[in-house]
Amino acid sequence: MALTEPGGGAPPGDLVGLSDAELLQLHVEGHATAFGEIFRRHKDRMWAVALRTVRDPELAADCVQDAFIAAFRRAGSFRGEAAVTTWLHRIVVNACLDRLRRRRPTSELPEFELADRHDDHASTEVRLDIEEALAKLPEGQRAALVLVDMHAVPVAEAAAILGVAEGTIKSRCARGRAALAEHLGLVVKPG
Repeated sequence: MALTEPGGGAPPGDLVGLSDAELLQLHVEGHATAFGEIFRRHKDRMWAVALRTVRDPELAADCVQDAFIAAFRRAGSFRGEAAVTTWLHRIVVNACLDRLRRRRPTSELPEFELADRHDDHASTEVRLDIEEALAKLPEGQRAALVLVDMHAVPVAEAAAILGVAEGTIKSRCARGRAALAEHLGLVVKPG
């Protein structure tokens, strides 16, 4: 790829038409701004995945930062067996799971009501209920549901991102959906 100018830069317009794989290859070859274009294209989606995984905007931002730094440094290890976005998703989810495992609360935090009780917008309450129910799921189920149900990532791609078999993704989603329905009071337990 002959996009590099003297000094290793290219006008950003020259990068827009390139595929993610081509940009990653240019980055590996030392192009100064190729990885910046990958970041520009995918930062919002990766942040959304991180936010739904960790449920904390500041922690999600840290996870995305960790993930993009890791991707920047390890770009040479990308084998091209999956799409660059699949590779990035996997790095982001792993960064989230790593941060969650390391996170140790120092004390119990008081519960705060996030929505105004006089708010007539049912969608706000439903969203908060779903977020609360998602938080009760095991990490694996939550990550599978976030990718498959909330981000419409195909099962095969979600399996590649999380490094598990497709059947594992399907079972985690099924168990997670059942648990969500129970947490949301949509299922009546026989008893």
